[in-house]
Amino acid sequence: MKKKVFILLFNLIFSCGLASAQDAEKSNLQFRAENEEQYGNLDSARSLYIRAYEDYFRKGNLKAGVACGVKATALYYKDHSYQEAFDLARTIDQAIYQDGPKSASAQAALHYYVTKERLQMYMRLKKGDRARDQLKTMETQVNTASDETLANDLLYSKAIYYYTFGHNEKGNAVFKEMATKLTAQKEYDKVDEVYQTLISNGRKSNNAHLVAQSYSSYMVWKDSVNALKSADAIGKLQKKIDEDEATIAEKDSSLSTRWMIIIGLCVLLALLAGALVVGAVVLMRYILLTRRQKKTIKMEMENNALKAKFIKNISAQLNPSLKKLDSRQPEVKALQGFSDHIQTLANLESATDEKVEMVETQIPQFCENIADSIRDKVKSNVTLTVDAPKMSVNLNKEYATHILTYLLENAAEVTPEGGHITFEFKKRGAHKHQFRVSDTGTPIPENKHEDVFKPFLEIRDLAEGDGLELPICKQMALKMNGDLEIDSSYTKGTRFLLDLYS
Repeated sequence: MKKKVFILLFNLIFSCGLASAQDAEKSNLQFRAENEEQYGNLDSARSLYIRAYEDYFRKGNLKAGVACGVKATALYYKDHSYQEAFDLARTIDQAIYQDGPKSASAQAALHYYVTKERLQMYMRLKKGDRARDQLKTMETQVNTASDETLANDLLYSKAIYYYTFGHNEKGNAVFKEMATKLTAQKEYDKVDEVYQTLISNGRKSNNAHLVAQSYSSYMVWKDSVNALKSADAIGKLQKKIDEDEATIAEKDSSLSTRWMIIIGLCVLLALLAGALVVGAVVLMRYILLTRRQKKTIKMEMENNALKAKFIKNISAQLNPSLKKLDSRQPEVKALQGFSDHIQTLANLESATDEKVEMVETQIPQFCENIADSIRDKVKSNVTLTVDAPKMSVNLNKEYATHILTYLLENAAEVTPEGGHITFEFKKRGAHKHQFRVSDTGTPIPENKHEDVFKPFLEIRDLAEGDGLELPICKQMALKMNGDLEIDSSYTKGTRFLLDLYS
C-alpha cells in the first residue's frame, strides 16, 4: 500500500515539474485535453493530448509537445494500458531524435522527461531493476544537459524512487541533500515549495506517515532558515552601521581640521562646536541602535505570527483528510491527535492578547471533581491524596481543568505500584495561588525542565506522544495570567506548579 502511495506522489510531482517546461501560451487542443481530463473523460483527454503533441512538434514547439505526449502516456497506464504507454514513449523519443534540436544538451533535456515517465511506469509495475536502469539513464541525461534545474529534479526523483521501494533512509538522505543544496544557495523559497509540495501530495494520497515525517522535517528546517535569515539581516544592519560610522569618522576628521583654525580665533566657540559634534555622534549612534532593535523585534514578531498562522493553516488543511482515515489504527489516531494539538497550540499562540473569562470557583469541589475524573486511571495500590482548603478563587475553569486533568493523568501513568500522587492547592500570598501535582515516579531531568514546555524541539514517534500537551498547558496558564513550571526542589519524583495571580 505504501509503495502505491509513493507512486501516486511521484506521478503528481513529475506532472507539476513537467508543466513548468511548457510555454506560457497553450494551444486549443491542449486546453480541450485539460478540460476533458478535469471532468474525468480520460479517453477523450488522451486522444486530444496526442493530437496536441503532434501539432506542437509540427510547429517546432518541442517542450510543449513533449509535455503533452508525456501526459497522454500517463493517461494510458492510468487505465493499465502499459503497452500503449511504452509505445507512445518510444515514439516521442524517436520524434526528438528526428525533429529535435541539434544540441546534445537540449536533446538530453527533452529525453529526460520521457525517461521519467518510464521510471514511473516501472515503479507502478514494481519492477525495481528496470526502474533503477531508468534512473541511471536520467543521471546521464542530466550530466549531458548541464541543467541545474534538472539536477535538482533528479535528486527529488531519486528520493521518490527510494521511498517507493522501501529504502526510506536513502530517500531521506537524498531529500536532505537537495534541501541543503538549495538552502546553501539561499534558494529558501524553492526549498519551502519542495516541502509544501511533499506535504500537500502526501495529504492528497492519504499517506499519514509521509505527512507527519515531512511536516516535522519542514518545521526543523524552517526554524534553521529563520535563524539564517535573521543572521543575514543583522549582518546587513551591522554593515550599514559600520559604513555610517566610517562616514561620521571622516566628517569628524574634516571638522577637526577646521576646528584647529577656529581655535586660534575663538576658544569658546571651538569648545561649543566640539560639544555639539560629540552630541550629534552620540545621538546618531543611539538612533541607529534603536532602529536596529526595532527592526529586529518587528522581524521576530512577524516571523512568530507567520509561523503560528502557517501551523494553524496546515493543521486545518490536514483535518479533512485525517478524518477520512481509519482512526482505529494507532498511527492514524496519533496523527489525528497531533493535528488537533497543533490547531489548539496555534489558536492559543495567535490570541495571546485576548483575555479569557475568569469566574469565582469553589476550590474543594473543583479539585474533587477533577480527581474523581481520573481515579479509574490510577493503579489499584497507588494512593491519590487531595488537599484543597475551603476557599474560592477566580480562574478559567476550562483551561484549569484541562491543565490539571492532564497533569494528574500523566502522574497516574508514571507513578509505579506502591507510589503516591498528591493534588494540592496552596495560598502563596495576597495575590498568588498555586495548584501542585506531585508524583513518586521517575523524575524529569533538571536540564529538561524548560524544554518540556517548548514545542517541536525534536522529531518524535507520534505513536509514543507528540510532546505538545505541556506546551499547550503552558500557553493556557499564561492566558490565565499565570504560569506552569516544574519544581526543581522536589526530589521524590516530579512536581508541577500551576501559579495563578489575581
